[in-house]
Amino acid sequence: QVQLVESGGGLVQAGGSLRLSCAASGRTFSTYAMGWFRQSPRKEREFVAAINWNGRSTYYADSVKGRFTSSRDNAKNTVYLQMNSLKPDDTAVYYCAITNLYGSTRETDFGSWGQGTQVTVSS
Repeated sequence: QVQLVESGGGLVQAGGSLRLSCAASGRTFSTYAMGWFRQSPRKEREFVAAINWNGRSTYYADSVKGRFTSSRDNAKNTVYLQMNSLKPDDTAVYYCAITNLYGSTRETDFGSWGQGTQVTVSS
């Protein structure tokens, strides 16, 4: 079973950058695709990005395309989300999760959710 722990959130001004990390425990981490989701107050959790098992393929929500980049280091059991040109609308709790359905953006296709890390972007 894979357990996930997100980190790297914080407070940043609009236009700034943050890099989130998602550290995984478990020997099977490298066999899974990984996803990033976010949830802001009064909104449902929404898909942000996903990366396949070897890091050679990614896809993104339209709202973050061109600004966010996901990568992974399987030797470190870690996935990253580099967030640039941040906007106040990016303010949310960010979660990582695993999936066997690379290509999906549905929350129900992902599991082993971490506890989340708060990102706050001030205007």
